[in-house]
Amino acid sequence: MNRIYTRSGDEGTTALHGGLRVSKTDIRIEANGTLDELNVAVGSIRTALPSSHQWQPELREIQLNLMTVMSLVATRSDMRQQNPNTLSDTIVEDLEHLIDTINSQCTSPDFFILPGGTALASLLHQARVTARRAERRLWGLDEQDTVPENILKYVNRLSDLFFIMARHELQNAGCSEEIWREFGYKRRQK
Repeated sequence: MNRIYTRSGDEGTTALHGGLRVSKTDIRIEANGTLDELNVAVGSIRTALPSSHQWQPELREIQLNLMTVMSLVATRSDMRQQNPNTLSDTIVEDLEHLIDTINSQCTSPDFFILPGGTALASLLHQARVTARRAERRLWGLDEQDTVPENILKYVNRLSDLFFIMARHELQNAGCSEEIWREFGYKRRQK
C-alpha cells in the first residue's frame, strides 16, 4: 500500500468484515471505536509500566484479544462463521482467575473511592471506564445483532480487572485511597 488514505470513507461510510458498507454512525462502528479506545488505553498502561512488570504479559494478551474482539464485532452474526479469528473458550475464566489473584493481594474495599492517586492508577481507571462504555455499546449492538456472550462477559470483566489493578497499584505505592462514601449495604449492616 503506497498511501494510508483510501478515500472510501469520504461519504460517511465504512466497511465491515465481509465488505458490507455501513454508516460511520452505525452502532457496530461505535462499539468497535470504543473497543479501539480501550485497546489504546491498555497500550498506555503498558507504556507506563516497566517492560519487566508482572502484568505486561497479561496486558499484551488483552490487547491481542481486543483485536480479535473487534474483528468479530465488525462481522455480522450471520457471517461470523466465515471470520477466521476466534477467542479462547476459557477467555472469561482466565480473566476471572487473574482478577482473583490480584484481588487476593488487596485489602477488602468498604468504600466508593475517587479515581486517581498515582499516574498509573489513573490510567487504569481510565481503562476501566472505557471498558464500561464499550460494554454499553456492545449491549446496544446486541439489541440489533447478536454479540457473542463470551465477548459481552469478557469486556465486563475487563472493567473489573482494571479496577482491582488500580487498587493494587495504590496499595503497593503506599497511597491511600481517597474515600467518597461507604458502600450502602455496609452502612445498613451496622
